[in-house]
Formats: sequence, C-alpha cells, structure tokens
Amino acid sequence: MMKKLFLFLVLFSNTIFSQTKEDVERDFDAPDSLYREDQFYFNISYSSLQNQPSGFRQNKFSPSLSLGFVRDMPINKNRTFAFATGIGYTISAYNHNLVIDPNNGNLDYSLIGNDVVYSKDKLSIHTIDLPIEIRWRNSTPDSHKFWRIYGGFKLSYKVFNRYKFVADTGTIKLSNIEDINKFLFGTYLSVGWNTVNFYAYYGLNPLFKSSAKIDGKTVDLNALHFGLMFYIL
Repeated sequence: MMKKLFLFLVLFSNTIFSQTKEDVERDFDAPDSLYREDQFYFNISYSSLQNQPSGFRQNKFSPSLSLGFVRDMPINKNRTFAFATGIGYTISAYNHNLVIDPNNGNLDYSLIGNDVVYSKDKLSIHTIDLPIEIRWRNSTPDSHKFWRIYGGFKLSYKVFNRYKFVADTGTIKLSNIEDINKFLFGTYLSVGWNTVNFYAYYGLNPLFKSSAKIDGKTVDLNALHFGLMFYIL
C-alpha cells in the first residue's frame, strides 16, 4: 500500500512540474500586453535664434545636443496614448555677431559690423531639462517599430554658460553670465517612424533677461531648434 501511494505521489509531482514548466515557457514567450515605451533619447539639432534685432546675424553651424530618459505612462487600454516625463541634459551653441563686452563690472552688448574681422563669437548654454509630453503611437505588444507623434512642454534650468569672442583686436572670455535667464521653457514636437524622428523645439521665453540691451532696446532672442530625435528602448 505504501509503495503504491509513493509511486502515485511521484507521478503526480512530475505531472505538476511538467505543466508548470510549460506554462512558464509559454508566458515567457507571450507578448507583454502591459508594455511601456520607457526610452532613452538622443537629439541633434540646428539652433536658430528668433526675434533678431536689426543687424543681427548667425554664422557657421550652431548645434544643439540633448540626451536623457523618459518614463512612459499609458492612459488607454490599447496603450496607444500615454503621458511621459523624465530628465535630460542639453548643450546649445550659438554662433553670431553679438558681442558681450565686460565694462567696469557691467556688460555691454553690441553687434559686429561687416567691416570687423573675427574668428569666433560663440555663446554656449548648458541646461538640465524636465520634459512633460503627451504621446500617440500605433505600437503593439509584439512590435517596437511604429509611427509616433510626441509633443509637449520642456522646462530647462541653466547650470552653466560660456561666451568667447576672438578677433585681431583681442579676446573676450566669460562664464556664468547673469544676464542669461536661469529658467528657459518651450514647446516641442517629435514625429517619425521607429528609431529616427523629426524634432522641433520653440522657446517661449528669451535667452537674455531684460537687463541685456542694445542701444536701449532689450535683446529678446529666443531659440528655435530643429533636427533629429533618436529613441532607444
């Protein structure tokens, strides 16, 4: 009797184990219906300045580079709509003809004329970014290749800036210019397929505070970036 009971328990345990193993394998291979599009992103853009004063011009290539991570929060059953937020870091460089000249503790702003020869006039701004966006995509649980339209609002906190002017008449080097706004904010849009997407950002407030003036007029330059956005799961 004991031998028969022991044999029954062994056979029953093997059956349960086999079923559990099959279930685990089947679940492992099944698509994740609760997937999220949490992503690292990398952006490279051209930086254009808007609201230019008369005589202002940009020269050379003015790049902007961003990288960061966003957390995806789906809001519908099919997970095609979502909110997302995260954190990032941006470096934007602007090559132009605006001279920032220290003068007895103050900063004087002027525009370089066509008769002046100079090799560099560049302002670089580093920011920590907080993006908040709403997302649409036609993704599915078993495919990460899909169309997307992501748009939102980005708040940026200035952590560092540097200015350098080089000409035959001399060199100017400045860092952490107080006349540049500490907080910058704007709207953005990312549209595309799979990894590579078109990206555009428009700054809603000027780069400079109202204390930056040219001939008594405030420098109201604000940023427009357009380029490519790369998403990596």
